[in-house]
Amino acid sequence: MNKTYQKKHELWLGILFASFAINDETIKSHLYDFSQIAFRHMKWLGDDILENNDNYNYDREWQLIKHNSVFEVLNTLKEQIKEAQTLYPASILGERLKTDDDYLLEYIEQLLAVNENNQAITAFNMKREWENLDQSSIDALTMFLFEESYKEYELILVYAYMQTRTNNALHFNVFQDLVDESHFHLKSFGNMMARLGILALPRQLHELTYIVKDLEKFVHDGIAEEEAAKEMCKELSDAIKDEKLSKFFDFINFQESYHIELMKKLL
Repeated sequence: MNKTYQKKHELWLGILFASFAINDETIKSHLYDFSQIAFRHMKWLGDDILENNDNYNYDREWQLIKHNSVFEVLNTLKEQIKEAQTLYPASILGERLKTDDDYLLEYIEQLLAVNENNQAITAFNMKREWENLDQSSIDALTMFLFEESYKEYELILVYAYMQTRTNNALHFNVFQDLVDESHFHLKSFGNMMARLGILALPRQLHELTYIVKDLEKFVHDGIAEEEAAKEMCKELSDAIKDEKLSKFFDFINFQESYHIELMKKLL
């Protein structure tokens, strides 16, 4: 079952990063919705594994391929879905996973049937261009996006891991809020990376990142990490000579402030 969980983790990333890479807003939006369904699949699989006195981890082998066209992305994603389906359990949960994936495959086939959908992919071209931004601003934005996309990916997985292992309703709800907020941040940063042509997977998590033995220390460390993220947002907002982007990072900064208050509830 851990192998099944790994494939579903990889498939979540595959769908998510396909949504980041594709420029068409309608396709992007639909794929992102499917990625959220895949993440719920991970939660259900995790619960099922723990109920059967087994365990899972966040190891992964899948690599992001730098495709040049939408159809290349979709065909690769189609094969990834079919591979994952071979591992689903023969159960009610397995049937739900398979039928959800079947509908995604049907959506992909509909897209592949229309040649106009086969637009160029610019998410990997490394051009690092953004309208109205000078090079120093782009450099600051690039560094921020690489650091923060990993942080949000890490937080999604760590809080999800802890959520499945708590019977405390307050903890469960705080973890859910933090997971949801990190999904939004990762989506925002992933799409910005794609716009710059620097889309890349976050590095893998070491198990010591998510196997938390001292919750109080973890929360204090998390608050410190959020404080550091707030400072990065403020510095980036000040450094970027673009009013819309500056306001966006102020917005993220204020959200990080509330994350700190949520984490204080855990104490």
